Amino acid sequence: LCGYEGKKEHYFSTVFEYLHAATLLHDDVVDNAQLRRGHQTANVLWNNSAAVLVGDFLYSKSFSLAVEMGQLGILDVLSATTNRMAEGMVLELMHTYNLDITEQEYMEVIISKTAVLMAAACRIGGMLGSSTHQEQEALKDFGLDLGIAFQMVDDTLDYTLSREQFGKPVGKDLEEGKMTLPLIHALNKSIPSQKTLLKELVGRGSYQPENFPEVLTLVQECGGIEATLQKAQHYVDKAVASLDIFPDSEYKKLMLDLADFVVSRKL
Repeated sequence: LCGYEGKKEHYFSTVFEYLHAATLLHDDVVDNAQLRRGHQTANVLWNNSAAVLVGDFLYSKSFSLAVEMGQLGILDVLSATTNRMAEGMVLELMHTYNLDITEQEYMEVIISKTAVLMAAACRIGGMLGSSTHQEQEALKDFGLDLGIAFQMVDDTLDYTLSREQFGKPVGKDLEEGKMTLPLIHALNKSIPSQKTLLKELVGRGSYQPENFPEVLTLVQECGGIEATLQKAQHYVDKAVASLDIFPDSEYKKLMLDLADFVVSRKL
């Protein structure tokens, strides 16, 4: 998209995949997760210590690969991104079972945990090419909005897919005390009796898997899933608009297709 014709994109693809894998390994330890993509997690197979250490290795290896490329500007972006992601994990932990979390606080979590990684990947793609500062900012905005939409859709799938489709137990966010937008919207839009019942069903120490169907019904009645998907589409539309700065090309079409996929995906 930005005229790059070298081979370093393969290195940076690996850098970002290592960063992503490291966050998943650490997340599964923090969440005591048992399944990911239908398979036992590393912490179950090899214990928490091994999962944390391998995650640490992947973090350090990703930066080692980036250093080999010798581009200080790109290292600055990676450093700021990993710091923000760590902040996001702490923020999410702070809001565990926080039934009074605001939508703005939720946004801070998903931007820090998910969206900044996509924003950095898109921006660095532009930095490798012959892009202008304005084009790099547009790519960063594309990735950020795409990441926000991706996480919002992911949060709805935790309610709407089966365990077999999702690759992990549905309602897992509720079990872990994660306050995601479908529930936040339902709590904000529910009548007092619904809100009281929701808080009883999902509060710290009270949520059980058998509560899930009743929680799902309440979230649906309050429009939580529909509202979240509408917001996700809003951010996809913003992402698409960010690419207006670029002329039409096969590469731009691929990125637009990717944006469409984010809101239509079922996995």
